[in-house]
Amino acid sequence: MTSPTSPSGNPVRAPREAAGARPQVLPTAEGWEQARTVEGRPLLQFASPRVKQPPVHLADMTLAERGEKLKELGLPAFRAKQLSTHYFQHWTVDPERMSDLPKAGREELVSQMFPPLLTEVRRNRTDKGDTIKFLWRLFDGALVESVLMRYPGRITLCVSSQAGCGMNCPFCATGQAGLTRNMSTAEIVDQVVAANRVIAAGELGPKEHDDERVTNIVFMGMGEPLANYKRVMAALHRFVDPSPEGLGMSARNITVSTVGLVPAIRKLADEDLPVTFALSLHAPDDELRDELIPVNNRWKVDEALDAAYDYYRKTGRRVSIEYALIKDMNDHPWRADLLGKKLNQRGRGWVHVNPIPLNPTPGSIWTASDKEVEQEFIARLRATGVPCTLRDTRGKEIDGACGQLAAAES
Repeated sequence: MTSPTSPSGNPVRAPREAAGARPQVLPTAEGWEQARTVEGRPLLQFASPRVKQPPVHLADMTLAERGEKLKELGLPAFRAKQLSTHYFQHWTVDPERMSDLPKAGREELVSQMFPPLLTEVRRNRTDKGDTIKFLWRLFDGALVESVLMRYPGRITLCVSSQAGCGMNCPFCATGQAGLTRNMSTAEIVDQVVAANRVIAAGELGPKEHDDERVTNIVFMGMGEPLANYKRVMAALHRFVDPSPEGLGMSARNITVSTVGLVPAIRKLADEDLPVTFALSLHAPDDELRDELIPVNNRWKVDEALDAAYDYYRKTGRRVSIEYALIKDMNDHPWRADLLGKKLNQRGRGWVHVNPIPLNPTPGSIWTASDKEVEQEFIARLRATGVPCTLRDTRGKEIDGACGQLAAAES
């Protein structure tokens, strides 16, 4: 009997369970053509195409750099603090609201320091009004999305870091279009400032208190954050630096997610930015993960887990493992056992697993695990001593949940 093979021709290990067990479904891109190399491997795009960059914005610069910029414009450096306070504290770029600036030349100054970066194309809301998905057009016509979610006691924004994505994961809507370009630091930051304006205007349902704003940020929108490393790190500093340098948020309330770019994970661990780190694993065995997460052909499961553990060891911050449960593909009980074993081999108390019901992708017939299968997977994982929590995936009804961001205008 011939062993089953993956789309790229690699043999897939037979299920490690008794005869009569559920079938092994193999990853296949359906409804679209997955780009591949001449060797038949899924194509990976680590570098952004060389394209025109957005205009420089105040949020691209540190406070000191803003002061230098203003001196170049023939203005006193202290104006940098005033402009920064308007943007990072009052979330405005309206010159009429900047009465502390001289009226003469005010509009010109604002236009130079705050060139428009995001133009809202559309926003979709859930029926309850506690989740909003934004479609933004960038200066060059590229489209990105972000998702704003209200929870009891917190407000989370899922931000994009790239227009498109080059990681080519076959179950992810974002990856189907490939990578258009990296987003600038200011384009990333401006998603948060725009969300704060929406919250302040009372457009995210009933307020819990008057000074609400985004409290949590997750880099789980469009793009692979660690493939846009320099700009994402600068954006993180704008998020956590106190006003007027930045937004003054807690690093612990910011999550950076990656499919497993191992050198960048190790670099992140040395940044002295205690953000929450999340590894999108989705399979504990290389045979399956090579096809589910093509970057696994570059850095294997154990390499990614070693880097994740190293992040915990250096920062003291517990790591999250993201695991989308896909029916008959990666939800077998033996995979829960193997995942628990691999995590425990590196120690106890360093990691938390978030199983995620798969979200439907346009053109795909892949679907979430059956509820009883989902519960068995979680029970088997917990039996190994690994804590796990089934993630609440907000925004499914507006294509705003995990894996659904595709930035289509229609």
